[in-house]
Formats: sequence, structure tokens, C-alpha cells
Amino acid sequence: MRWNLDALYTGFDDPAFQKDHDQLSQSIKDWTEWGTALTPDSPPEPTLVQYLEYEEKIAGLASQLLNFCYLTLSVDVNHSLAQKQVDQLQTLLTELTLPSVQIKRWMKAQWPEKLPMFSAEKLTAHRFHLQEVYEAAQYMLEDAQEVLLSKLTLTGSNAWTQLHGNLTANLMVDFGDPEKESVPLSVARNLAYDPDPTVRKVGYEAELKSYKKIEQSAAASLNSIKGEVLSVSSMRGFKAPLDETLFVSRMDQKTLQIMIEVMESYLPVFRQYLNRKAELLGHSDGLPFYDLFAPMGESSKSFTLEEAQAYITENFLTFSENLSAFANRAFQENWIDSEPRAGKSGGAFCASIHPIGESRILSNFTGTFSDVITLAHELGHGFHSHVLMDESILNADYPMPLAETASIFSETIVMQSALKEADKKEKLMLLESSLQDATQVILDILSRFYFEDTIFKKRPSGPLSVPELNEIMLDAQNRTYGDALSDEKHPSMWVCKSHYYEAGLNYYNFPYAFGLLFAKGLYRKSLDAGPAFIDQYVQLLRLTGQASVYDVPASIGIDLHDPEFWIGSLEILKADIDEFLALTAK
Repeated sequence: MRWNLDALYTGFDDPAFQKDHDQLSQSIKDWTEWGTALTPDSPPEPTLVQYLEYEEKIAGLASQLLNFCYLTLSVDVNHSLAQKQVDQLQTLLTELTLPSVQIKRWMKAQWPEKLPMFSAEKLTAHRFHLQEVYEAAQYMLEDAQEVLLSKLTLTGSNAWTQLHGNLTANLMVDFGDPEKESVPLSVARNLAYDPDPTVRKVGYEAELKSYKKIEQSAAASLNSIKGEVLSVSSMRGFKAPLDETLFVSRMDQKTLQIMIEVMESYLPVFRQYLNRKAELLGHSDGLPFYDLFAPMGESSKSFTLEEAQAYITENFLTFSENLSAFANRAFQENWIDSEPRAGKSGGAFCASIHPIGESRILSNFTGTFSDVITLAHELGHGFHSHVLMDESILNADYPMPLAETASIFSETIVMQSALKEADKKEKLMLLESSLQDATQVILDILSRFYFEDTIFKKRPSGPLSVPELNEIMLDAQNRTYGDALSDEKHPSMWVCKSHYYEAGLNYYNFPYAFGLLFAKGLYRKSLDAGPAFIDQYVQLLRLTGQASVYDVPASIGIDLHDPEFWIGSLEILKADIDEFLALTAK
């Protein structure tokens, strides 16, 4: 199955594409001229209504144009015209900086003393969005600084990000054997999942050795990006980059602190699982990094795409008719590009295209049960977007911590059903695969949080060398994995993880832990509440674009400041670990 993008454009030569491109350019010019004319005497209510109309129009056009470009590139990475259009659009969108600064400057001066209680329907509908824009204005630089910064990042952090991406994408891993061909880094890292232990170890050793070719350049990229983030974050008035990340994520410090404290208290539980896995694989001093992803158990299950559709939709139906119907629609209307092929991006994702009220899902489906779970995950993302399609595009933008809610909830529905049906060997495979993922999100994600937090604390004293970065990474892994990981760790994990190299996505790690634990907590609540939970769930998803991370779950009675909520979620994972230990007991 390949997706159909005709609902966007039939191609780059489609007159509608150029028309929308021209309209986006003109709308930005119009908004800029309008913003320049703002004065302290500009009437508040009509001014804000006009601002929202400009913002909605531009957001819709940009979403449609960029999605078409990125979706085209994702299935044909060498599509030069698509890449050219992306570059042009990114440059054009930097021109949004000035009008955005102009309206924020005006709002900062007018709010809230001179603003009447909103009466216009558009203003009441966007009250949260306007409040958020006003709060962001408090961290704004001078107009000229903001404009200059938006342009400098193209040749600053953005360029370093691109360099890192090129380094890792083009890195070839040599196995030191003339009879073995060099392979791309992504292929070498996938050897960690090979059933042959020798292949896993050889792949790990070759991977670590290969980083010597690029680690100095990667360190330069990381130091430059983090250095820019520290400078800009400080100039804006944030105490530290973490404070800025929490602000952008609509998340409070207390929620993060309690979540991490509870995660830390359960580290011994996950180490039990890893130590048992180490024993089963013949290791006596902890699990070597190259065996973290070693497959266990057996499964004879293999799915065609049609069988995967039936399996997912039938299991979704046990929770909600609407969720099942949405999944069927995605398959039937060719929203999914499923087959792996040359030139197509690896992995999977779901793109929400609000202007046309649809999504597109990329996967690389080969028929494994893991591929089925991946499809369920991405369809969960799609359902989240589907729920928000009736909202304004400005009210459909949810923060990173809430982004994984519907996806993990959806895959949990399918996984729990599979576990009920599985025999002992299949159950071991399914449990272990699920625990692999959960352990990465709890232990490894926490180690990445420790690593990045340390980098931000040490970077002000000067650039960090490769040995220093390796040492910080090893210390972070020791803090989370403890004795469950042997001396064969992964000191170069910072080289290959792209999440560290995005200046606008700092601490792109804890949102995954939040997403897993929040979704597990919701699933537990759904079991207790029964069918009555379905409407609550949909309302919760609808609220994700219009409330803080704390207020969204509070709408259905969940208090994120209560450690018991997080404990309840981790107890679900502990139950899986207990079952794994029971299944593998001698």
C-alpha cells in the first residue's frame, strides 16, 4: 500500500501548489504591514481578531505546503525538487518573525489592564492560545534581535544539526573483515536485534569503532548547538534551558520532579528484568549493551497488511467503535504508505494535515507482530489528530509530553489482547519485546536526561571534549542501569542520538517517559471505568491543544502531583516484569 497525496496536491507542477505558495508569501507580507501599523491606540478586540485570522490562514497554508514536501521526501529521499521547495519555504517562514514580534510587543503593552473581557466568539474560542502568546512575549528579545536570530540560526544551530545528520547518515561501518562489506550505521545498529549473539557483538564493536571517524565533528556540532541554546535561553530570561523546555511543553517543574523521583524508585525493578535476561543469555556480571535488544521467545505469527488491518481494527473495537472506524478509514482511503523500498525513510511516523482533515502514516511493514504494534501506535497518533480536526488549527497544537498519549494507549490495547491469546513461547516473546521498549523509556531515557542536563551545566565552562562526553554518558548509564549493565556499555551513544542535536527540542527525552506512564495510567483508568471512559478519553484528547499538561488529566480527575498516579502506571510495568520472571524461572 502506498499513500495518496492528491488531497494536498497532485504534484509540484499542480497550479494549486504555486497558488498556495504565492498566497502564503502575500499573507506574510500583509501581516507584516498590518503589524507595523499597530499603535497603543489600536482597539484591542478587533486587533486580536484580525491577528488570529492572519495566524490561522498562514498556519494552514504552511501546514499544507510543508506536509506535501516532507511526505514526498519521506518516500523518496533523493527528490531534489521537494528538497528545494523545503529550503524555499523555510527561508520564507523566517519572515514570520517580524510580524510575530510586532503583535507580541503590542500584546505585552496592552495586556491585561487595557483589554476588556473578550466578547468576540473567536477570542473566547482562542483564550488559551492568546494567553500563551502573551506569556511567550515576556521572554521576547528586541525586534531587531529576534529577526537577526531567526536568520542566524539557519547558518548556526540549524547548519550544525544538518551536519550531524549528514555525518550519521553517510557513516559506513567497517567490520574489519575483507569478506564483509561495510554497511550504513543504521544497518549496523539494527544488528542489535539479530538472533545470533555473535552477530550482535560484532555489530556493537564495529559500531563503536566507526564513531572514531566522526566523533570530533559530532562533538563540535553538539558543543555549538548547546552553546547557542544556553546563550539564547539566558538572553530571553530563562534560568536554564530546562526551564524554557518546560515552558514550551506547558509542563510545571513539580510534575517533572515527581515523575522522575518515582521512576528512580522503580529502577531496581527494571534491573531485575535485565539481570534475568543476562542470566538467560549466559552472562554472569550484567547484560552487555549489545544484548539489550536480543530477541527472546518464539512466535510463528506473520501478518499480511490485510490481516494486520483486521487484527488492529477488531482489537480497537473492544475499546471504541470510533477508534476502529478511524483505523479502517486510514487503510481504505490510502492514508498509509506501508512497504519498505529503496529511497524511503526508515522507521514510522504519522503526519497530521489539519487543513484537509486527514493524516498520513509512514511505516516499513514486513509482516512481524512488531510491525503490527507500530501501525497501532501510529494510528493512535492519527486518531488524536482526528479528534482535533473540528478545532481551530491554533487549538490543535499539543505539547511534546502529551504527544504520545493516544499512540501508546492504542498500542497497549493491541498488545494486551495479544498477550491474552498467546501460548507460553509467544507470551515470552511479546512480554520481552514490550519490556525492551519500556526499559528504554524508563532507564535509557532517564540516562539521556541525566546526560543532557550535565552537558548544559558543564558547557558554560567551555567546549567538552570527546573523552569528557564519553565519560558523562557512561556516568549517566551507570546511574540508571546500575549493575544490570556490564562493563560493555555504550559511551558513544551521544554521537548517534539525533535528539541532542535540535536547538529547538532540548530535553527531547523526558516527554517519552511522560507519554508512556501517562498512557499506561489512562489504560488502567479505562479498565476501572469501563465504557464510560470512552467519552472522557475523547474529551481529554480534544483538550490537549487548549490546556496545560497538568490541567488536561485534571479534567478527568487525575492529579499529576500525586506520586500514586505514577506509581500506578509503573505497577503495570512491574506486573509485566513479574510475569516475565515467572515465565523464565528455573
